[in-house]
Amino acid sequence: MLTQNHKVLTWGKNTEGQLGRGDVEESSRGTPTIVKSLSAFCVLQVACGDNHTVILTQDGHVATWGSNSFGQLGLGATKTLFINEPRFLDCLKGLPIDQVASGSNHSLILSKSGAVYGWGRNSFGQLGLNNKTDCFWPNQCRPLRSQKIKYICCGKNHTACLTIDGRVFTFGTGTYGQLGHGSYNNEYLPKQVIELSKCEVTQIACGRCHTLAFVAKSGRIYTFGLGVSGQLGLSTTENKNTPVFIAGPIVSGSTPTVSMLPDKQSSEMKVKRIYAGGDHSFAIVQEKAVCQPDDYRIKDPTKQILSLSQRSIEKLQSYQKEQSPSEMTHELSTIFSSVSCLNGSFLLLNEEHNNTTSLNHGVNMNAVKTFFHTLENLSTADIIQKLSMSIEKRLYPSLAPSPPDVEALRVYLILPECHLFNQPALYNSIICPFAKSLLSLSKAALDKIKSWWCLNKASHFERLILIYKNCIKYLLTLPCTSNSSEACERQTAISLSMEMLKFLNEINDENQIIPYQMFYIPELKEVINIKEDYINLTLRTIHLNLLCGVAIQPGLCFSKYPFLFDVAAKSVLLQTDAALQMQKAFETACKSDAINYLTSIELMDPTKAYLVLKVNRSTIIEDTIRQLKNKSSEDLKKPLQVFILGEEHLYEPVIQKEFFRLILCKMLHPDFGMFEVNEKSHLLWFNRSTLKDPDEIKKKTDKFHLIGVLCGLGIYSSTIITLPFPLALYKKLLKIPVTRDDLKELDPLMEKRFQSLLDYFDDDVEDKFDLDFQDIIPERDSEMVNHTNKQEYVDLYVDYLLNTSVEVQFQAFREGFMSVLGGSVLDLCHPEELQAMVHSSEECDFDELQMKTTYSLGYNQDHPTIKMFWEVFHEMSLENKKKFLVFVTGSDRVPIFGMKNIQIQFVEKGEEFLPVALLCHNILQLPTYIKKETLKDKLLMAIQQTEGFGLYDNL
Repeated sequence: MLTQNHKVLTWGKNTEGQLGRGDVEESSRGTPTIVKSLSAFCVLQVACGDNHTVILTQDGHVATWGSNSFGQLGLGATKTLFINEPRFLDCLKGLPIDQVASGSNHSLILSKSGAVYGWGRNSFGQLGLNNKTDCFWPNQCRPLRSQKIKYICCGKNHTACLTIDGRVFTFGTGTYGQLGHGSYNNEYLPKQVIELSKCEVTQIACGRCHTLAFVAKSGRIYTFGLGVSGQLGLSTTENKNTPVFIAGPIVSGSTPTVSMLPDKQSSEMKVKRIYAGGDHSFAIVQEKAVCQPDDYRIKDPTKQILSLSQRSIEKLQSYQKEQSPSEMTHELSTIFSSVSCLNGSFLLLNEEHNNTTSLNHGVNMNAVKTFFHTLENLSTADIIQKLSMSIEKRLYPSLAPSPPDVEALRVYLILPECHLFNQPALYNSIICPFAKSLLSLSKAALDKIKSWWCLNKASHFERLILIYKNCIKYLLTLPCTSNSSEACERQTAISLSMEMLKFLNEINDENQIIPYQMFYIPELKEVINIKEDYINLTLRTIHLNLLCGVAIQPGLCFSKYPFLFDVAAKSVLLQTDAALQMQKAFETACKSDAINYLTSIELMDPTKAYLVLKVNRSTIIEDTIRQLKNKSSEDLKKPLQVFILGEEHLYEPVIQKEFFRLILCKMLHPDFGMFEVNEKSHLLWFNRSTLKDPDEIKKKTDKFHLIGVLCGLGIYSSTIITLPFPLALYKKLLKIPVTRDDLKELDPLMEKRFQSLLDYFDDDVEDKFDLDFQDIIPERDSEMVNHTNKQEYVDLYVDYLLNTSVEVQFQAFREGFMSVLGGSVLDLCHPEELQAMVHSSEECDFDELQMKTTYSLGYNQDHPTIKMFWEVFHEMSLENKKKFLVFVTGSDRVPIFGMKNIQIQFVEKGEEFLPVALLCHNILQLPTYIKKETLKDKLLMAIQQTEGFGLYDNL
């Protein structure tokens, strides 16, 4: 018995512990008594078998007790024959349960979204598992998963299920026809009762060996199965193996064959509800005018587990002007303590949540967001504290690595929307424990969650990223602590946050939910030493670094998570990796030379540890090809030393800049024949000239290989170079497929023509465009482009332009490039990032340049000549400003870290001189001009008419 205040009373036989009150004395067995061990729980449903009981509590827990001879308690493989006190089933934790039911020796549960689980006796197939093996723990009846089951009931050894659209499925023993399939066979899989398929059944009930079904529209009760005791109501004791409707006064216009109403009853009656006992049946009826038949597909809210919904929002809003009453606070605490309750919350309307799969999580995420927004606005300190405690102390500990069902994963969608996740200070109690639980899930569970995040709006996924980015930023800005325990907690929290972001980044890489830049934490490069961090990771050093109050262990390296780094930070990674490779190549060469020295009479040659290039300005290409021709990848990774004949006395980095500027300018120029420049985009692409002669092919590929080597060397040597290539090149370098969007950047006119072709729908497409496949597939030269094949034509032509027509040229370039730069860091970059690192930036913030400029030897920012200089400078054209950058720094490109990394120093010089730049230190020797016109003329003369390093002869 279940009382109105949700307490369970039992009485009667107790030979197998079926009273659930432990050992009960004979004298007290006949007295209804509360099951004390359940007194702390709010019980909603009770189902009894022959000698066992199943109950469902308000917070979604299932408990069983009594006989376990067939495993009907669901306790797993145990030799225990019975349990005389309630035992909660941990294996069902998290599942939002809708209903419990029991047969003689088997038990079933129904989830909110139509999943049916059964355990216990299965000799006749009553669990619907397509076998006859008894189950000692819950097993899902998978064939019913997609049927949208709304109600279940059990006979002695058979089971019946009712779907949302009024269909009936039965399975188990059919000895007496109780399955209604027109036979007396057992069914080991659920099978629809075809005879009822034209009816919309609203109620079903199972007796020991018979079944009832009620159709509200017609008012008919259908019955089938064992009839020996008249339990079918057909005025006969025959068994029926197909549904037969019961004639009687409860059906309009029918002739009663069984006394169903008192003799004095004359009003037309209607069935309210049907019941089936062991070997009997009965119905509650009412006068037709007032009767509203029950529909078992519509659930009684008082018998359902707690959940959050629109009703919860309305409750909260009704308490807006006053302190939330303890009842509401207690309900919220209960829900946020229960995984089952949260998983049953915010379900989509119109039963769209049924048949939950990786493609349907069933959660109304808009309702989730609205609820937590309302809760945030109405939350008092008391509510926040209780919710926080409920989540931390009760919810998180109950999250299992392998949840029982996909429905038990909804908590991972719902919980991050909670406003408590907006507070990074709760990193140790709310935010990071969530990440730990999620990352501990089985692969199958994680795959489902990945799919769900892809289905949701991008804003939900973005919120997760912001939560853990903010957590990291918060932890890094905390003051240092001397408390080792707290420091350890912070370190663990940072590690968990980065692992969570790594998981999210992997999902985003696969599905492109949001721009990858959303993962950047620009502040990282300000608070950590990226070079040292990467070296620690690479060399696996064992030491501690104290970072913003967090002791960084060898296992906690930010460089393991490069997706958190913006382009500027990634360029440091690339440079650091290059420096390490350079050092390794240097040391290897030195050791090799030392061994040769010790084993021969030759003197050690210190230049062997370097990649040395000696070139003449007039023959720079030929000299470079000759010296790099047979260099191995190990040689190319050595530190670079460049000498331009006649200019050996100049500062090495300046010479290096000039070398790359000269040679790349010549080799990338269209006149050199290796690349073509697009007239519209002004971008370079590989010359598609057909290469036929073997000698010509060898020469061309050698040059493309050299250009690749030079581009790689420029980046490897941290030299800012100008490579006007489209994004397609960097995608191909990283082995990422190119698309029409890439062609649009390279050749916007061609892309426009393709789009015109695709948008043209008139019948004269062949006459209008006169296109064939000859250029891209010679064997199809006679095939004209039409409506049927125009998309294929465009796709093939894009592939031809970006891939097949330049395959030999690109592969030679790539091999050269990768011989220098191939490494793990490069693989961590997105094409856009690699492009940005190579190109640096063309956007110049000249105000910042002025702010960062320093002065010495007679100058300061208030000096009249300095003020006059900046007036002249800001009045100059952008072209002349960039020429000034080339004059002072050797490049018109801005370093990836921005103008703040260009620091020019002004020093005083006599007025009779021109301005002179010392590129090695970014120093400008500016004469103390008195007139603005003089300063302007002399400055323009210096920056416009200087080529190479001619002015150095006057220093």
